[in-house]
This record gives sequence, C-alpha cells and structure tokens, in this order.
Amino acid sequence: MTSYFSSDFKLAILGGGQLGKMLLYETRKFDIQTLVLDPNPEAPSRLAANFFQQGDLMDYDTVYQFGKRADIVTFEIEAVNIDALEQLEAEGITVYPSPKTLRKIQDKGVQKDFYTEKNIPTAPYKKYPNLADLKLALTANQSSFPFVWKSTQGGYDGKGVQVVRSQEDLEKLVDTPCIAERMIPFKNELAVIVVRSPKGEVKTYPVVEMEFHPEANQVEYVICPGRIDDKVATKAREVATQVSEAFEHVGLLAVEMFQTEDDEILVNEVAPRPHNSGHYSIEGSYTNQFEQHLRAILNLPLGETESKIGAVMVNLVGAEGHTGDVYYEKIEDIMALKGVTPHIYGKRETRPFRKMGHVTIVNSDLSEARNIAEQVKNAIRVITK
Repeated sequence: MTSYFSSDFKLAILGGGQLGKMLLYETRKFDIQTLVLDPNPEAPSRLAANFFQQGDLMDYDTVYQFGKRADIVTFEIEAVNIDALEQLEAEGITVYPSPKTLRKIQDKGVQKDFYTEKNIPTAPYKKYPNLADLKLALTANQSSFPFVWKSTQGGYDGKGVQVVRSQEDLEKLVDTPCIAERMIPFKNELAVIVVRSPKGEVKTYPVVEMEFHPEANQVEYVICPGRIDDKVATKAREVATQVSEAFEHVGLLAVEMFQTEDDEILVNEVAPRPHNSGHYSIEGSYTNQFEQHLRAILNLPLGETESKIGAVMVNLVGAEGHTGDVYYEKIEDIMALKGVTPHIYGKRETRPFRKMGHVTIVNSDLSEARNIAEQVKNAIRVITK
C-alpha cells in the first residue's frame, strides 16, 4: 500500500475556497503533502497548503501541468477543466472523483437525464437550449407557470436557480441553456452525504434537514438528524445509496432531496465533494466529512458516519448593503453561548449573501440546539466596518 503519511506522496486539490481549507485541516492531521490551485491569490486555502498556485481552474494547460505534479488529484468545486483531468488519468495519475463521474454532474441537464435513465426519482423537467425556446414553449402551452428555472452550468449558492411564477419573473432570466422543472409541493428539503471508496465500500451519513433563506435561495440552517419519520429517513438513505452506485463515484457525494407531501423522496441535485450540508459533522460526527473524503480517495477504511450529538449548522453570509473589508459583529457574544463553535473562512472581503463562515451548535437536545442557532443568527452580523 502507498505510504501517504509523512512521505513524498502528494495530493493536489483543485479549488482553494473554504471547502479546500477545511479539507486541509485533515491533511495536516495526517501529515499529507498538498498542492492547491485557485484563481484567487487570497484564497482561504493558500496558507494551509504545502504549495499554492494561482491559476484558472477551467484552463486546460494550467490544470494539466498542475495535476502532473501530484499522485492523486481531487477537487472542491465542479467548475474545473474535465479534458485536462481525463488526460491526467490517461497518463496514470489517479483522479477522484473521476472525470467520467464529473461529466455527468457538471451539466445539470445531463445530470437530470442521468436520473431518468437510471430510474432515480426526480421532479419532471424539460431542457431548453436558450431562453427564446423556453418562452416559445410557454406560449405554445408546452410548459406552464410556476416552474423552477435552472441554468445547466455554473449555478451554485442560489445563483442560476430561480422560481418562475409569472411573465415578469421570466423577463429577469439570463439567456443560457437551462431546464424548467415542475414545482413539486414538498414538506422538507433534505440531504444525505454518501461516501464511497475505490474498493466499493459505501456508507451514508444521517439525513439532514435544510432550512432555506426565502430571498437568497441559500441554506440558512442544517439540522442533524432531520426532524422526519424514521421510514422517510431510511428511504432517503436508500435513494442516496442508489444514486452513489449509479454514478460509481469515489469520495463524497452530497445528495440533495425533496420530501414530498406524500413522503416520496425526489432527488434534486448532487455535488461530488464535501458540501455545506455536511459542515455540522466537524463537531457533530465521529468522522467529519472532510476526513471521510480523504479516507475514501486514498482507499483507506471508511470512518464511522453516525453522530456523537445533535447538531445545527448556521451559515454566516454577508449582510445586505455591505461590500468591503469584513467585520464579524458580536462574534464574542455568540461564543459565550452553550455548544457554539464558529468557523471563519478567511475571506477578507464581504458582499451581500457571500458565504463567509458557519457556526455549529451541538446539544443533546436538538430543539435547544435549534433555539441557540436562532440566537446566533439574530446576534452575529457579517458587515463592513
């Protein structure tokens, strides 16, 4: 077996944002050499990696030359050059998750078609090459309001996703290849993180419940375990395992889902990397999602996925009306509350709704953790001085 620890082994990470930074905590724990590529010279990961390079993640030569320096390549963001990853793989460098998996996920239209092909439950949808074709379909009554519009590429953190209820909403959309998805009435938005190793060992984390900000379309609270019926939780974990097996991914796969009014589970979308819905696991789980991703891509035994304690995660996002050097107002106040741990991502500049950090609240009483989470949300503000 390869010696990963305190050796010449090199792990390359494409993307140096907060997910990369938190993954690097775990590589430091195990003394694994790391190389990070990110377009931002001030990327949160720059200080924790053994080697940091500024560069374009979508540029073939940049990604190819960077990846050649490593033994294994992984990523913390889907917007990377897949052709370069395929070439690296062809030359014997291990890439996890594989470019083959990423191709099915990077384009949301391809992702939706894949669910249909594999009989994975998902909301009905139609694909359109541009905005004009979507408008024509509405005029011809081939599609109807309301629907969820999704850009097939590049959407994240509430960008590239819009609920379209009227002609007025339609006019605000950008002209891009897209899908129009039927609006499904649902009780809850859920997520399950699945981890899979190259030898096929698969484990799922407990189902989490996600509460969203009504305007920003971003997750505001993540609650683990989700406050749902055991039968629904079992079904969600089974569907997540089905999705994992279909993609044949290696590493972490976050599966976002809807629990419908009649308790069916529909897959919304997936992310083949550590995910916002798993941040609670740093304090709440026996093996946090970042360590688990490392264990999986290195083909090491997978860790325990169950929780030690109930946990609620609160996202810290930039306050509206504030753009510039960041200041965390009243962070001392929240740190005085029981079971509270803040994680600050290291982004120097805040802007409205930008993810700047998160706070985890652990408590053996989940409802008490949720109450403290609300106190945290109401107290701390991410502003400019």
